[in-house]
Amino acid sequence: MLNKDKKGENKMNTMLNINPWSVLSELLDANSRAFKNMSARAAGKFPPVNVYINDNAIIVDLELPGKTAKDVDLSLEPQAIVIADRPAETTDAATGKPAETRPAWSRRLEMPFRVDADKASAKFTDGILRIQLPRAENTGIRHIAIEG
Repeated sequence: MLNKDKKGENKMNTMLNINPWSVLSELLDANSRAFKNMSARAAGKFPPVNVYINDNAIIVDLELPGKTAKDVDLSLEPQAIVIADRPAETTDAATGKPAETRPAWSRRLEMPFRVDADKASAKFTDGILRIQLPRAENTGIRHIAIEG
């Protein structure tokens, strides 16, 4: 398309045919691929977990096929539980000393309320690890007397 400029000379206008929806579509596709790859990596790294919460306790079920109780390490914090793979003990071929290993996976689950660590229990049955964490009885506000 030719137009005349102020001097009367022919000038060519450049038209760009851009579809704004295609740009958005490309952005959404890239975002989708990124999350798909991330979730695929996470799915292979962490075992599936189901968490059930009722008024009295929290129950955590982990699917760990092929594992035993010796393969898993549990740690209870005041308001969280850490579940980790216990790596097999290996020795360094060069020194003969135990090699430093890291867990293949580790998961930290925040609890919505304080749990009673003394009453917590865990049981491994048919590849399912069930952890029961009863609610701590004294979770209310405690008043402190001020001296003076």
